Amino acid sequence: MPLAPHQFWQAMDAPDTHRQPPDGWADGFPATLPDGRQLLLPIRILPGDGTAAVASLIINQASFAVEDAISAAMADLLRSHAPDVVIGVPTLGLPLANNVARRLNHKRMVALGTSRKFWYRDELSAPMSSITSPTHQKTIFLDPRSLPLLEGQRVAVVDDVISSGTSMAAVLKLLAQAGLEPVAIVAAMLQGNRWKEQLRDWHDRIAAPLASPRLQRNAAGRWLAEA
Repeated sequence: MPLAPHQFWQAMDAPDTHRQPPDGWADGFPATLPDGRQLLLPIRILPGDGTAAVASLIINQASFAVEDAISAAMADLLRSHAPDVVIGVPTLGLPLANNVARRLNHKRMVALGTSRKFWYRDELSAPMSSITSPTHQKTIFLDPRSLPLLEGQRVAVVDDVISSGTSMAAVLKLLAQAGLEPVAIVAAMLQGNRWKEQLRDWHDRIAAPLASPRLQRNAAGRWLAEA
């Protein structure tokens, strides 16, 4: 039985719970953690002619158990990089950054923002857009009061999903303007491969516990990984 919209992201399923049907996926696509557990994600049709889609992860609608499972796997990926500070990318990277930083025994994390405060500075900002809000241009800010927490430290960036790579490219531009170069970038999920061109100089520092392909509608009206 198909899941209702509010039922997605609520439980990690045992390994091999979801196997690809011969004619393709219908409403959900399973992403798999390194330990084999699966998370069934809803398929979202992208704007356009209706033939392309992605598997969607909205972490602030997930159960705490799912958030904890993903955050634990993200923290495992970060440990070898020994970051001193975790930087969270708004909006949905922030709860993950909080969770990951706690698992790394950090006392706090540093949050970037998209809402300008009066003391923010233009040189610590960058324009940003994303695949989920293609027509809504935002600006990403680093609070200048957070700079002393980051300067001279090994910093890692935490986000929810890397898809086109444009949002993360904006974050990296912002951090470079502040003289910061992350030792690692960890997302909850890598969505497709189109981010690789935008972030081609960062491939060896990007990791995620989950991955999902871009999807194409087939002749049966179902979904298969993009060729």
